[in-house]
Amino acid sequence: MTDPTLLVLAALGLAAILLFPSYGLFPRWRRAAGMNHRVRIEDTLKHLYNCELNGDRATPESVAGTTQLTADRTLKLLIEMEERGLLEVGPTGIRLTEDGRSSALHILRAHRLWERHLADETGVEQLEWHDQAERIEHRLTPEQVEALAARLGQPTHDPHGDPIPSDTGELIPHGGIPITAAPLNVPLLVVHIEDEPPAAYAQLVAEGLRPGSEIRLIESTPEKTRFWSDGDEHLLAPIVASNLSVLAQRAPEGVPLDDARRLSDLRQGQRGRVLAISPRCHGLERRRLLDLGVLPGTEVRAEFVSPGSDPVAYRIREALIALRRDQADLILLAPEVLEPEVREPQVLESEVLEPEVPGPDAAARPGIGRTTPAIGGGE
Repeated sequence: MTDPTLLVLAALGLAAILLFPSYGLFPRWRRAAGMNHRVRIEDTLKHLYNCELNGDRATPESVAGTTQLTADRTLKLLIEMEERGLLEVGPTGIRLTEDGRSSALHILRAHRLWERHLADETGVEQLEWHDQAERIEHRLTPEQVEALAARLGQPTHDPHGDPIPSDTGELIPHGGIPITAAPLNVPLLVVHIEDEPPAAYAQLVAEGLRPGSEIRLIESTPEKTRFWSDGDEHLLAPIVASNLSVLAQRAPEGVPLDDARRLSDLRQGQRGRVLAISPRCHGLERRRLLDLGVLPGTEVRAEFVSPGSDPVAYRIREALIALRRDQADLILLAPEVLEPEVREPQVLESEVLEPEVPGPDAAARPGIGRTTPAIGGGE
């Protein structure tokens, strides 16, 4: 027969697991449910704000697509947000109130600043920036957002080229046009890469394209878009290429990168002058190269090649730095090749030996004037 005391203790333990304040399953479930509800509200605010920026008309259907809710639950959500004074529903569609717009700006600013932080200060993969920012944007307080902006130097654009709203709501648009509408055979600067849909964005990332990439469009038809960037030819479907926004001008530094060579092109002994670090290099890797002195105008010499031809030791600012080929590919050099330096062979004084001249008594000194028999020779 079961001991009643054990039954009571088991019931108390189960109740503690389920209902214990803060740590019980039920309080944790309620917090998660409340968080999910707040996330949906904030995602809706961000969606409505983006519709305003892009001149699109927000509808219950577009909100349902953003929040992944059914039509009935979306309608309830919109009614709740209207009652809270965050939006207004009228004959022209759904629009934000001033309070709603202020909340949306905070979420959008937090998202884009966090993406900037991930790109510049961490080694997080590029394809993960958006998803991580989607999670963290709902947790940052206004004070944390402003502290982050100050630490990053008040950036105006995220790593995709989207404008970051200021703390008062001002935006600096990138001003680009889709590459499919750009002129042929002129220098173009990528100013924005759309990160939706994810499949198209992943293809652009795989091509090594980033805001700041300088490209030259050489063919644009309904079937294909072909252009040069960083010395490589790229071929994209127009539906993918249209996610690139460009400006018909050179990079802000005025560096013509069309004919640039890569550091990996140098043969042993050759020298080159650094033009820039490729926009494909970012975050900690870019900072490391800058700290090593890889700056525009710096002269670099291919000093030693490993037996397998990778890595190669380069002399940069009187220091020897070993770089793998994929790293050297990110350093762009001026088109002209500096000829290998002619260096006089250097011999240490201790290695200079005067020939020994036998003296008159050489025959009496062992090892002088005698012939050593060949190994394996006869008697």
